[in-house]
Amino acid sequence: MEDWLYMMFIEKTKTYNKLTKAAVERHVANLRSLDEQGHLALAGVFKGYPGVAGMYILKAESYEAAEELCKAEPLVVEGFATYKLKALQTAHKENNYLL
Repeated sequence: MEDWLYMMFIEKTKTYNKLTKAAVERHVANLRSLDEQGHLALAGVFKGYPGVAGMYILKAESYEAAEELCKAEPLVVEGFATYKLKALQTAHKENNYLL
C-alpha cells in the first residue's frame, strides 16, 4: 500500500499585508478543525522565504480530497493567499524506504 501526504504551500498575495485579526482567527479555527478531523499532520510558518507564509502537511484520501481542503482555507477563500499543492509519497521502514 502506498502512503501519501499532501503539502500545501501557502503563498502570500498582494493583500496579505492587510490581514485582519478576524481573518487570522478563521484561519486558526480551520487549522483546529483539520486537526480534529485527522487531516492535519503538521503546520507551520516560514521565516526567510519571501512570499511564502507557511505550509500544511495534510492527510487525505487523494490529491483531489487534499485540494478541496486547500480551497476551503480561509486565507485562500478571502484572497489573502494562494496555494501550491504537492503530493509526497512517504518512505519508511514498513515500505523499505520505497526500494
